[in-house]
Amino acid sequence: MRFGFGTLIVLALLVPGASGQAKKWTAPRTADGQPDIGGFWTYATLTPLERPAELAGKATLTPEEAAEFAKQTVDRVSTDRRDGGGAADVGRSYNEFWRDRGSVVKTMRTSLIVDPPDGKVPALTPDGQKREAARAELARLHPADGPENRNTWERCLGRGLPLVPSSYNNNFQIVQTPGYVVILLEMVHDARIIPLDGSPHLPSNVRSWLGDSRGHWEGNTLVVDVTNFIEGANFRGSDKNLHLIERFTRVDAETLQYEFTVDDPTTFTKPWTASIPAIATSDKIYEYACNEGNFAMSGILGGARADEKAAAK
Repeated sequence: MRFGFGTLIVLALLVPGASGQAKKWTAPRTADGQPDIGGFWTYATLTPLERPAELAGKATLTPEEAAEFAKQTVDRVSTDRRDGGGAADVGRSYNEFWRDRGSVVKTMRTSLIVDPPDGKVPALTPDGQKREAARAELARLHPADGPENRNTWERCLGRGLPLVPSSYNNNFQIVQTPGYVVILLEMVHDARIIPLDGSPHLPSNVRSWLGDSRGHWEGNTLVVDVTNFIEGANFRGSDKNLHLIERFTRVDAETLQYEFTVDDPTTFTKPWTASIPAIATSDKIYEYACNEGNFAMSGILGGARADEKAAAK
């Protein structure tokens, strides 16, 4: 079983250096003429999705600031720390050997969100706020009545969409065939089969955790239109009306730019976009065997029942 492909963190490598004169590069093509975006990629990065409050108004960092930001981030999120007591130690799960922190993005932006300009997820609509409050109250009152009360990661149901970097398992593989693109994620081994034939989305009553994807090419960019998400597959508070547009563009031999736009007018006050560079990797995709859902769920629920009995005494 492989949980990650963590490597020793060398801070000197966490911040990209200044680039020299750009060389002319021509995007390769597959045998059937598609832009070639296939291969193994990783979107691990230390750059956060949202701009930190202390960097408000600052879109990019200098190389010196980026180096310091990388160091502080690694120190803060390290799971090799032993402060906070036993519960905190257990909650940190795997140690740093398994982690995959990545680096600050080459542009040295302070957030992966590029629109709106403040680098923040837009405010929730009144309906979105009500749903989030209801979810929080349900989690507080019924954290472990049954498996459905636990998060999708614990239940081995997948990381979901869009692709947002995590602390490990950020590898993915793209395979292209005539008429299809397949994206295989390392985390929970999700495989998305994306047709390119112009066929319509599935009927609205057919829904899934990863939605329904339909792709087409715009120049060298693969554009993927995703709808039909299941109600429980919420992203940052989104609901089943989430409409996701993904863009995959190979910008050089080592970089596949991944951009996604979230459009859910029942949840967010306006659409928003993030851009993440995926870097070519020599690592492969190995089996991901999710122990949490297979073995630990009985312990999670049993522990909750024990806590309830103790509280009732």
